[in-house]
Amino acid sequence: MSIRRSGRPEEGISAVTVPLRDNNGARVDFVTMGLGWDPARPGRWFTAKRADIDLNAAALLFVGEQLTDVVYHEKLTSDDGAIRHQGDSITGEGDGDDEVIAVDLTRVDPRITAIMFLVTCYTGQTFAEIDNAFCRLVDGGSGAELARYDLPADHHTGLIMGVVARTEHGWEFRGVDEGIEARHPVDAVPLVGQFLR
Repeated sequence: MSIRRSGRPEEGISAVTVPLRDNNGARVDFVTMGLGWDPARPGRWFTAKRADIDLNAAALLFVGEQLTDVVYHEKLTSDDGAIRHQGDSITGEGDGDDEVIAVDLTRVDPRITAIMFLVTCYTGQTFAEIDNAFCRLVDGGSGAELARYDLPADHHTGLIMGVVARTEHGWEFRGVDEGIEARHPVDAVPLVGQFLR
């Protein structure tokens, strides 16, 4: 099963939970969060000069509701080495994922109960000003897309994509799909507690 949402959120889709297992029921131990968008077009929004759009992918690590670590473009690796940001794209140039965060779930510190994935716009544009932006969760072994969200054309500058949560049966992905006002991952911290319960 996978989650997919395009355009405006649909009733209940954001609350879907997907166990991290492949089509054969085997545990998924390696996932990636991908983020993509198109470069700004010259002359858009009444300017003659192109203004770069810098979206950022981030992973926030929690023990309960306590933030313990952040992986993003200014801190590329988690303290336990299990989560790695593969570098900052400041323009959205190129096809496919512009930023990727890779997670080896077998190496995540056993105290960590949740990994929250989010998107923020460092340059401050709202999603209404950004073309073809998406974020997704991918099975790192098979390449299968587990969840995908096309960012809505609205007034938000951030999106809580979802949470990979540790359960007694293993890891699962809980879709959140909640727009927020955040230009930096730390800006989102006061807004995320309700999605960790």
